[in-house]
Amino acid sequence: MKTAPLSAIPAVPPTPTGTNDLRDIKPPVDIPSGWTWLWWTLGLLAVAALLFVAWRYWRKQLLAPAKTEPAIPPHERARRTLQAALELLDQPKPFCILVSDTLRLYLEERFGLKAPERTTEEFLMELPSSSQLTAAQQQSLADFLSRCDLVKFARAEPPASALQDLYHSALRLISETEPPPLPAEAYRDVAAAIPPAAVAKP
Repeated sequence: MKTAPLSAIPAVPPTPTGTNDLRDIKPPVDIPSGWTWLWWTLGLLAVAALLFVAWRYWRKQLLAPAKTEPAIPPHERARRTLQAALELLDQPKPFCILVSDTLRLYLEERFGLKAPERTTEEFLMELPSSSQLTAAQQQSLADFLSRCDLVKFARAEPPASALQDLYHSALRLISETEPPPLPAEAYRDVAAAIPPAAVAKP
């Protein structure tokens, strides 16, 4: 039995150990500085301040008194509606409905008469018990409402001249029953009673 010579056995390189290992260098680690935290704090404070200002503005607008337009007197509102009704002269039924409803609403707002809630017959039966209108005015009103009803319910087709006559009848009744204008002294008293804060600035 023969043995292989020692020179035929390959040599195994020694394994590096301990301090002889070489590794890759790790990247640097960012460490937050004091300035970073300062800028974050200032940003949060700025956002909080903006939110507080927005909340104060919204609350002020919510609590502010609403600006109200001066109320239009019933007779002025009725005149404007009657003027607009002239655009319907070529449509008798819509015209008569509008002028009749306008005068009924005016009488309710001016005198408390329940004209819009009554039929013409019911209203005319109750009208003599009211002292708000003279006998001549009551007769004129009865004629006006009856002629309007002929167009509204009986399908009458009056000419434009008859519709204009209805318009003038309604306008005349409003002019006769509207409240008298205030004298100059009353205007001065009303103006003096208004506090300075309530006067709108230009």
